[in-house]
Amino acid sequence: MHVHSNASDGTDRPAEVMRRAAAAGLDVIALTDHDTTAGWEEARNALPGGLTLVPGMELSCLLDGRSVHLLAYLFDPGNEELGEQTSLIRDDRVHRARQMVAKLNELGAAVTWEQVTRIAGDSVVGRPHIARALAEAGVVESPAGAFTKEWIDDGGRAYVERYALPVDRAIRLVRAAGGVPVLAHPRSPGYEVSDEAIAGLAAVGLAGVEVFHPDHDSSERISLTALAQALSLVSTGGSDDHGSFTPSAAAGSGAGGIGSETTPEDQYELLIAEAASRYA
Repeated sequence: MHVHSNASDGTDRPAEVMRRAAAAGLDVIALTDHDTTAGWEEARNALPGGLTLVPGMELSCLLDGRSVHLLAYLFDPGNEELGEQTSLIRDDRVHRARQMVAKLNELGAAVTWEQVTRIAGDSVVGRPHIARALAEAGVVESPAGAFTKEWIDDGGRAYVERYALPVDRAIRLVRAAGGVPVLAHPRSPGYEVSDEAIAGLAAVGLAGVEVFHPDHDSSERISLTALAQALSLVSTGGSDDHGSFTPSAAAGSGAGGIGSETTPEDQYELLIAEAASRYA
């Protein structure tokens, strides 16, 4: 219920993501590219028999001035307000990436904007594309090496803040578009969300929390499951796969690619029922 394609910062086309999902033995896959629905059509057209596609998106959000991510499922892609906000986020990603490249140049890193856009292609530009450019230029040994304070990690020398939606507003927008909002990886380093904050988000419409994620250890999964049950939230899971470059795996968290983390069947059914209730 959480994978990326080259419509954002994954390395594989949506069609290849669908093929890999089927090869992994999955019966359901959610395509959740960052702030875009651009991969949905290709994914649908390439969907193998026996595999169900859940269209989704991972929204860039803020909570108390910190970056958090919100998974949005089964919303109306034609919703005007949500579309306007994701367009703003995408436009700002380009501006931000240009600023980061300029900062890298000031630091002596021989990367260019043309190089970054070539790597990104038609995708929404993101830090992984800059990381790959840094590796290509020999500044770091691998893209993972770019995600340090020396380079482009949060708070790093070349890091630049970006436009993002307040997460409570994002939840309301997803709901208004008929979708199901689920908080992504709330125990990932740099994206931590407290139990108290999750309870507050549940009060404004959060429908679920991503419990089963490569960044979450067993104790965190147990505590998040208990919290989700107490708040009547759906507990989802996903690999956060990005193809040949998966940030979680690069950081050593143990991500194993598509199918390495899944959503329990009963929780998936609750999520689908939540979406269906929006149209009842």
